[in-house]
Amino acid sequence: MKAFGKILGLGLLGLLLIIVALGFALTHLFDPNDYKDEIRQLARDKAHVELTLNGDIGWSLFPWLGLELHEASIATLNKPTEPFADLQMLGLSVRVLPLLRREIQMSDVRVEGLNLNLTRDEQGHGNWQDIGKPLPPQGDATANAPAPAEQPAAPSDGGTERTLKLDIDSLTVNNARVQYTDAQSGKSYSAESIQLSTGPVHEGANIALKASAFLGASQPSLKARTELAGELRFDRKLKRYNFEDMRLSGETSGEPTGGKTVAFAAQGQLLVDMAANVASWNGLKISANQMRALGELNLRDLDKEPQLSGGLSIAQFNLRTFLDSIGHPLPATNDPAAFAKLELVTRLQGTPNSLTLADLAVKLDDSTFTGRVAVEDFAKQALRLQLKGDKFDADRYLLAKSEEAKGATAARQSEVQQQEASAVASPGNSPLPNAPTQVAWSNDKLLPVDRLRVLDLQADLSFGSLTLDKLPISDAQLQATAQGGLVTLQSLRGGLYNGSFDAKGSVDVRPAVPQVGVNTKITRVPVEHFIKSEGKEQSPPVKGLLTLTSDLTATGNSQKALVDTLNGKANFTINDGVLVNANLEQQLCQAIATLNRKTLSGEPRGKDTPFEELRGSLVVRNGVASNPDLKARIPGLTVNGQGDLDLRVLGMDYNVGVLVEGDQRAMPDPACQVNERYVGVELPLRCRGPLELGAKACRLDQDGLGKVAAKLAGNRLQDKIDEKLGDKVSPELKETLKGLFKR
Repeated sequence: MKAFGKILGLGLLGLLLIIVALGFALTHLFDPNDYKDEIRQLARDKAHVELTLNGDIGWSLFPWLGLELHEASIATLNKPTEPFADLQMLGLSVRVLPLLRREIQMSDVRVEGLNLNLTRDEQGHGNWQDIGKPLPPQGDATANAPAPAEQPAAPSDGGTERTLKLDIDSLTVNNARVQYTDAQSGKSYSAESIQLSTGPVHEGANIALKASAFLGASQPSLKARTELAGELRFDRKLKRYNFEDMRLSGETSGEPTGGKTVAFAAQGQLLVDMAANVASWNGLKISANQMRALGELNLRDLDKEPQLSGGLSIAQFNLRTFLDSIGHPLPATNDPAAFAKLELVTRLQGTPNSLTLADLAVKLDDSTFTGRVAVEDFAKQALRLQLKGDKFDADRYLLAKSEEAKGATAARQSEVQQQEASAVASPGNSPLPNAPTQVAWSNDKLLPVDRLRVLDLQADLSFGSLTLDKLPISDAQLQATAQGGLVTLQSLRGGLYNGSFDAKGSVDVRPAVPQVGVNTKITRVPVEHFIKSEGKEQSPPVKGLLTLTSDLTATGNSQKALVDTLNGKANFTINDGVLVNANLEQQLCQAIATLNRKTLSGEPRGKDTPFEELRGSLVVRNGVASNPDLKARIPGLTVNGQGDLDLRVLGMDYNVGVLVEGDQRAMPDPACQVNERYVGVELPLRCRGPLELGAKACRLDQDGLGKVAAKLAGNRLQDKIDEKLGDKVSPELKETLKGLFKR
């Protein structure tokens, strides 16, 4: 038995030596380069591809079936001269015996200089779609040839399909390139200098992977450098793929970033389960320049319409600096520090055509918002906002004035200050101020017309405190919609200085020139907050509680254009008011003293003029508001007036009549007392100048005062005629004498 074992061992050794010798002979005596034409024809007949071998073929047989190709290319049969892939070198080797067990055990696989060119022609046909397809039949005989008989199915192994088992020591790809060109769109994409290396490749085990490439796009022009690393794991039977500890980083620049470089990075654990049709990205970490975010993403229904869910948290960052760094700078705002702080936390929901930020919590500078933001349709830009804020100063985020607008504002302020200085220097005695001439409004564009024309918006916003045009609005509610170029302000209402306001309106940007309409109702709001001079801390010209209703329209896309085309109606009432720093009493006493032909004996004791009510109506035509029925109730006075408010230059021109009772104080000035002859006599005032001057722009109308004096003189002469003549002459003669003296 021992001898038999020895003989058997020697026999097996001899057989092995024979096999090795045969392999040596085949690999050294048989040169595959002599059979390139046969290999090309075999590729045409069996693989239906055009194989070009410009370099040498190296090979080995046992125990490794090795192959090494140099300068090879592959093309489709219908375009054999246009290769879609070529390479400088491909080297691989496979163990022979495991192939019999349907196992692929490979040593290092190395690919050098792979070039892959993918094109889609004007008809939308891709060159890769013809890979492996035979040429269509030629001629009538082949066209009418019967179809080949269907081959019987190969028997299965126990009713289950046996898959190949992969076992590769490593995979290395150096200097590969992929180019895709679409003739229909004119766009092209590329990946160049592709480097790929892996550790041992075993199914069901982690595979260390590293890759890098330079990516590019033509429309828009974009370039990027990327690096990828992680642990790849796959199970083809379960259709489950994991990418653990994935780390992607790189830089990009081009037209979308304004030529600026953006550094980006992403990390996390990726899973794709095709059997369950789900995918996930856990431990998500992403960054782009200064922005940092954490979260998780989940996808389901991969075989239908994928559904997205997850969460996202973005740490505080400077939004203005970030947008500038990615080539999309924000325009200058009234507050240069606006958008300096932004952070958010939200729950994500989405589909391929929509995205919802639910349970949203946002901090922007000093404001906090909660609610929901959704894009219901990416193609239609359908935006839905439901937000509640604690406080928000909108003035900080409005566009800053241009230098032209600042210059116009400065010129008008200078004009007002000159008029005001003259009035303060000699109150009541200075000449009537001139009508203002400097335009009060800016030519800067107000509305992003192109964006509004395509905007699909539904907004429902509320604020505990909202500052708008320096007005602090409490419990503000805003509802607005936009569709097809028509923006509708359904409601903007809230509390204002213990009063209230409510506004509705619309902006129609469908025409070439935007059309604006607004309805406003203001109830018992201190009027002084609407008429403060810009950049000045001094008291406003009038105080009181304003109630206003208006219905106005305008066209244009700047303050100046809107005011120049302003038309509509308004009614106003100011209760419990004061004309500040306007000693109307002094001027009226001066008028009475003039009529009495006396001189005031004392200095004026009051500098403000209180009033109970000031009311009237306005008819606005192209920026000029006519006020035909101004009425005011002042203790001891009744005021009637009519005039115009030129809103284009914020100027006024009024004729005012004052019915005077005289000095009603305990110690009246004798020169300011009213006798019975003055009862019902209306003293005339003329008010002209900038609105900021208020009653300080009013002066006695000397011409009108002369007429009043003449009338009073006539009335006094009439009384003397009655006193002297009594009943001595006929009534007809008295009337003749009175008429003569009146003339």
